[in-house]
Amino acid sequence: MVVIVKLIMESFRFAWNALRMNVFRTTLSLLGVTVGIFAIIGVLTVVDSLEKSIRDSLSFLGTGVIYVGKWPFTAEDGKEYNWWDFWKRPNPSYDEYKFLSDNLKAKSAIAIWSRDGRSVMKYESNSYSDGNLVGGSYGYKDVFSVPIEEGRYFTESEVDNGRNVVLIGYNVAKALFPNSNGLGKEIKIKGLKYHVIGIMEQEGESFMGTPSNDDNCIVPYNSFRKIYSTGLGRWNEKSSIIGIKGHDSDVGLVQLEYELRGLLRSKRGLRPADKDNFALNRPEAIANIIGGVFDVLSVAGWIIGGFSILVGGFGIANIMFVSVRERTNIIGIQKSLGAKNYFVLFQFLFEAVFLSGLGGFIGLFLVFLLSFASLGSLELSLTLRNVALGIGVSMAIGMVAGIIPAAMAARMDPVEAIRA
Repeated sequence: MVVIVKLIMESFRFAWNALRMNVFRTTLSLLGVTVGIFAIIGVLTVVDSLEKSIRDSLSFLGTGVIYVGKWPFTAEDGKEYNWWDFWKRPNPSYDEYKFLSDNLKAKSAIAIWSRDGRSVMKYESNSYSDGNLVGGSYGYKDVFSVPIEEGRYFTESEVDNGRNVVLIGYNVAKALFPNSNGLGKEIKIKGLKYHVIGIMEQEGESFMGTPSNDDNCIVPYNSFRKIYSTGLGRWNEKSSIIGIKGHDSDVGLVQLEYELRGLLRSKRGLRPADKDNFALNRPEAIANIIGGVFDVLSVAGWIIGGFSILVGGFGIANIMFVSVRERTNIIGIQKSLGAKNYFVLFQFLFEAVFLSGLGGFIGLFLVFLLSFASLGSLELSLTLRNVALGIGVSMAIGMVAGIIPAAMAARMDPVEAIRA
């Protein structure tokens, strides 16, 4: 153990002396590794941060949920998006929601909702025109996250009877009640008075600008139907969506999807040969598309950085060949005094790994500085996985680049080496 420690310390001293005595030459040789690691880890960091921001922006869709609607999120594999066929489909109705709620066994929660964007909310002389009016059933809070900062959620009685009660988002509350929280006050939406029973927590702006509760006013679904027609087959009606959350034990929601498809086909009177006239959507479909795009970007980052690392590897190999030639006499003396081949081999190999690792650390430091750059709502973060990847790649390049020079040094004849 003591011998190994001494060997490492001596190898480190040789590597440091090579760096200190030939700063300019070593710096130029390490530049390729530095640029390569910076390119690879920089691209991976940006890609990971972008993917995380986009996935967070899509968190409003929920997880472990199947949505019943007339429009599929994406086209089927290898097929066109036949929007005309989808447009002719009926919207999910409240009767279908009640039917599924009573008969679905593989669900943990179910909700139906509809929305109207650009609704105007008023309180006395104050108004908010960028709000979204959402009508949701009692299970809406179980399918989606509805964090309430003050007040309460609807009761089942309020939902079933269509009471004019409302939960308002942070931006709505701030605009309508700049000097108070508005709890217990009455606001006007589409000419109807709604009693404010809850104020939702602030969510902030997402990277993609996707909907958030900050601009939402959530009312009971039956109260929403007082303003808009839904599920009646009219051309100007507001479309509704039914969301069903499965059990954690139902991996892939396979059981829920089979049961849901069978019940819906039965409710809509579809024969065995008829195609589905509804869409069963999952947020995972969008996530898979996003993941495929970012996989391509990651490969591009590896290709771009790979050329730089290749050049850096040749630079490290060049340093090691020169170092072996400059220290040939010292190698001969070490071997004549009893140094084993593996001792000399490890000495030069460690030096190559150290130099390459140093270039990798500099590249990672540059990526770390890049993470402090202001890119609007995109927050860059250097993960431990990418740090470990950068260190591992740089050291692997050093080992590959240094193995041949180290092997040449280890095989030298001590007499010939001393004469040189």
